Amino acid sequence: MQNLWVVFISVFLAELGDKTQLATLLFSTEKNLSPVGVFIASSLALVLSCFLAVLVGSQIKDLISPEKIKWAAGIGFVVIGAWMIWDASRASLGGPMS
Repeated sequence: MQNLWVVFISVFLAELGDKTQLATLLFSTEKNLSPVGVFIASSLALVLSCFLAVLVGSQIKDLISPEKIKWAAGIGFVVIGAWMIWDASRASLGGPMS
């Protein structure tokens, strides 16, 4: 049970201020969206993404080294961040948001 607390605390702390939490915060500011609906939808999305991560992780643990997974995750974060900056800069210049 102690190991599960380590997982819980690690994931909880990692999510604080994360892009997922910030996206949820932004969705909750929308007047046409129910705060309860945003909570339920974002919670279900997080549960599903965690389920997929555990499913994939348990299958690839013997095929791919943790270092390669960290590199792939880092590159993915950089790509997503660059896309978000590009999208925000287009919006601030008056272009259509995607």
